[in-house]
Amino acid sequence: MLFGNDRDELRRMYAQAWRLHQAGQPMSALEAQIAAVVAEHPEYQAAVGNADNKNYTPEEGETNPYLHMGLHLAIREQVSTNRPYGITDIHQTLSHKHGDPHAAEHVMLECLAESLWDAQQSNQMPDEMAYLEKLKRI
Repeated sequence: MLFGNDRDELRRMYAQAWRLHQAGQPMSALEAQIAAVVAEHPEYQAAVGNADNKNYTPEEGETNPYLHMGLHLAIREQVSTNRPYGITDIHQTLSHKHGDPHAAEHVMLECLAESLWDAQQSNQMPDEMAYLEKLKRI
């Protein structure tokens, strides 16, 4: 697992990457990726800057900024490795259709979140083919 299971550690990593970015300091490749996603989400920058420990729940009607940005990072990793096979082409098509890669990711992350939810509910690995089919139907 990329970050581990510690929520607070994950949030500190986001905060550290964002602080380094704002200060113009050198960053690791992962920190640069995180900072790029945070930069694209000004609505989450205050939460990230504080490395908040808030519980974001659907019942409260709030989006979990760390989950949202983590899905962006996951999609970017999938696209860079073309895994599942074919996702890079889908991303390119959606980027063209929606005007830019970030907009395409916003559409794609709905499918990714649904696929992860389905896998969690069935206690199985995510079904890559079903995920790709969802993306193709966008």
